[in-house]
Amino acid sequence: MIFLTVGTQFPFDRLVKAVNHAVEAGLVTEQVVGQIGQTEYRPNSFLAVQSMEKQTFDNYIRCASAIISHAGTGTITMALEHRKPLLVMPRRKEFGEVVNNHQFEIAEKFEELGYILVAYHENDLAEKIKKLKSFNPKVRKDDAEAVIDRITDFLNSIDRLIPRKSLAHNVTAFQISEKP
Repeated sequence: MIFLTVGTQFPFDRLVKAVNHAVEAGLVTEQVVGQIGQTEYRPNSFLAVQSMEKQTFDNYIRCASAIISHAGTGTITMALEHRKPLLVMPRRKEFGEVVNNHQFEIAEKFEELGYILVAYHENDLAEKIKKLKSFNPKVRKDDAEAVIDRITDFLNSIDRLIPRKSLAHNVTAFQISEKP
């Protein structure tokens, strides 16, 4: 079973339509189940619901052989945690699907790192679906020590630029001046 999810904040008809067309064309041979959000478009080639409870959603993620989604970080993270092949199509500002193109940038980076497949346009979706079955996402390693080191380096750089005494004085002055 392939699980399609578009998130809950904005409709993403372009992705839902593209998946529906791929199923109709016989490019998807597995059952597809979709969480398609608030939309006027209703696919006729696969089972789709507007929303589902978290437990049900999580179960579909666990049981899916692959996932097709928007390029939201929550879905990407869940797919990586469950080692599921993931194909994303980023929402795009120019189509009114999102307020900026952050999903495009997220998709580019995760694709570059070997974690996901990306269809940047609905016309690319069919080709990427063919690759989805054999796609083996790179294992994402949790490197908390590297994050701690980067934050520490950043804080130390601030400390070198603004001595602690000066910083403390500025914070105190700001707090005092902000009182009514």
